[in-house]
Amino acid sequence: MINKTPPAVLITSAGRRVELVQIWQKSARKALGPKARVYANDLKPALSAACQVADQSFEICRCTDPGYPEQLLEQCLAHGVHLVIPTIDTELLALSEARNHFQAAGIQLVVSDSALIRQCKNKRLTAKLFKNLSIKTPTIYDPANLAFPCFMKPIEGSCSQGVKAVPSSGHLSPVDTSNPDNLFQELIPREWIEYTADLYYSEQGILMACVPRQRLEARGGEISKGITRKDQVWDFLKDHLAMLKGARGVITVQVFTDPSRDHVLGIEFNPRFGGGYPMSHASGVDYPAMLIREYLLGEAPEQIDCWKANLIMLRHDAMVYSKITDIAAIP
Repeated sequence: MINKTPPAVLITSAGRRVELVQIWQKSARKALGPKARVYANDLKPALSAACQVADQSFEICRCTDPGYPEQLLEQCLAHGVHLVIPTIDTELLALSEARNHFQAAGIQLVVSDSALIRQCKNKRLTAKLFKNLSIKTPTIYDPANLAFPCFMKPIEGSCSQGVKAVPSSGHLSPVDTSNPDNLFQELIPREWIEYTADLYYSEQGILMACVPRQRLEARGGEISKGITRKDQVWDFLKDHLAMLKGARGVITVQVFTDPSRDHVLGIEFNPRFGGGYPMSHASGVDYPAMLIREYLLGEAPEQIDCWKANLIMLRHDAMVYSKITDIAAIP
């Protein structure tokens, strides 16, 4: 629970997530009062746009560094942070394993259990997870017995890096097929439609909110144009994902559906805020406020089904300027 010091939230590895930090600032001050603060950290905060709009930012080591969880904890204790929100895949496993350590220090680190994170991280395990949830997935092929066309992607990866459609064997090299880090799957028909849904799970793994958005256009693996949908896919996801063992806080799920919306194929889970979450927020579902109420105010979350469908988002580039006081920070 919150003590007398001004409540603070820390967004880790903030990078370019300007909108997310701004949403958190507005939600935190509405729920906790005008003194609530939203901090951000990054490897190089001077070069992070999100760190420029945060109330304060801190430098931290790489999240793959063995000392990252301990340095993060020290940062939280030094600055009165009560709630920590991870944002990138590469930090999730280490933080999930350190969650109890944070809780013992009175800090709520909202991250799913390590077993679920491992399933989400490894695409072969993700396929098994979907199967256990009675959600079909594209067929996985043996590299020695491929069917064409097919789709190649890293077993562990994000941001659409290393993925490609493979029309025929002539488009593959021996390195591709011999690399154990590559996964080969059935190619989803071009006319099928991609959805990503922002899910909110209570600490008990119960689905409290689900906002699907149809991806109309993507750039760098992240949605750039989309529309919220309250249709058969929404009904399907609410039914099949009503409980998810080990889930906690915000999770995104990616699926494809045929044009009739009668068939759904699961693609991946990301147990963190997705880059398109601001779209769900604009539709009327305030996940930061829900996290604050559940983890800082001790209130049981309520299920939310009332939000704006058919809301179109058209993302554009914007710039953030700041004055560098330590010129040595930029070699």
